[in-house]
Amino acid sequence: MTKLAASLRTIAIAAAIVTGTAHAASPAAPAPAATSVVIVHGAFADGSDWAKVIPMLQAKGVKVTAIQNPLTSLKDDAAVARRVLDAQSGKVVLVGHSWGGTVITEAGAHDKVAALVYVAAFAPDAGQASGELGKGYTPSPGIGKLVADSEGFLTLPPEAMRDDFAQDLPAAQTAVMSATQGPIKGSAFGDKASNAAWKVKPSWYIVSTKDRMIDPQLQRAMAKKIGAHTTELPSSHVPQQSRPADVAKVILEAVAASKG
Repeated sequence: MTKLAASLRTIAIAAAIVTGTAHAASPAAPAPAATSVVIVHGAFADGSDWAKVIPMLQAKGVKVTAIQNPLTSLKDDAAVARRVLDAQSGKVVLVGHSWGGTVITEAGAHDKVAALVYVAAFAPDAGQASGELGKGYTPSPGIGKLVADSEGFLTLPPEAMRDDFAQDLPAAQTAVMSATQGPIKGSAFGDKASNAAWKVKPSWYIVSTKDRMIDPQLQRAMAKKIGAHTTELPSSHVPQQSRPADVAKVILEAVAASKG
């Protein structure tokens, strides 16, 4: 074999090796991102209100983000929710507790939201405010105990947190909840939703049958109105604290349904 032929043969072999290596190293198409969960807490609480449920979801491999709401207005809280949703890599199950239900109703039209989960939560229609939803229902005991400061922010006194917000939890725990509660601007309950995400997104609703903040009958009516998959739990206003496994189960059902 001549030197020229040998050189050409060597070049051909090297090219074949390089080409084969290039093909082998080509990355496969990325798998779709797993469905994550974003949680919007309610009034008189913060993200730690979900500290019992979050580990249960994480144990199933679900990424969870708990939002810290400013609780200053529907516009402000929805803006925070949208910012967090923008940062998610795939589909999202958006969860809202109490006032957080109004926030997910407003922000849940986001393209990444695959499903909504309402937990003892408000579910207004477009053009409707949270404060309008209780008309025609017996005033809940806890609502009458709210205290407003000089700037119109509302809080629950310790005894109301213990007796009306979380009456099925130990007093030592409700004392901590009282100390860490997030005051809400009272005017927020008059802010009207500009859209109703539940009209276009599948929804789940957990009714707290011993709720002393939002009438259980009102919760049932809202769940029916939005066509939600409904679960009833014999709990206070915070089933995520007193029945975390049951709440996690409902959220995981929504996650499973959103994978298709």
